Amino acid sequence: MGQRIVPDALRAAGFAVVVHDEVFPPGTPDRVWLARAGREGWLVLTKDKRIRYRALERDALRRAGVGAFVVTGKNLSGIEIAQAVIRAMPRMLRMAKKTPRPFVATVSAGGAVTHL
Repeated sequence: MGQRIVPDALRAAGFAVVVHDEVFPPGTPDRVWLARAGREGWLVLTKDKRIRYRALERDALRRAGVGAFVVTGKNLSGIEIAQAVIRAMPRMLRMAKKTPRPFVATVSAGGAVTHL
C-alpha cells in the first residue's frame, strides 16, 4: 500500500496502521510477516490481486489465520486507494468482526467489500 500516502490518510482518518516496512525488512517472506499479522490480530490490506491464486501465499494466509482485504481497480493512485479504503472501512470492520478467519475479501475503487 506504500509507505506514505495510504497509511497517512488512514491514520488521519483515525485508524491504526502498521506498515510492512516499518516492522519488517524488505524481502521478508510472506509466511513470516503473515504469521506475525495473525498473532497480532492485524487485518492485511494489499493490492496483490493474485495473492489468492498463488498456492504459497494462499497457504500462508490460511496458516496465519488472517483477514485480508485486496484493493481492486486498475491504475488507482495512492489518494484513490486511501479514499476507497476509508469509504469501505465500516464494512471491512463489520466483516472482520463477523467472519471467521482466515478470509479474503476485495475492496473496490468505489468502496464495496466482497467476501471471496
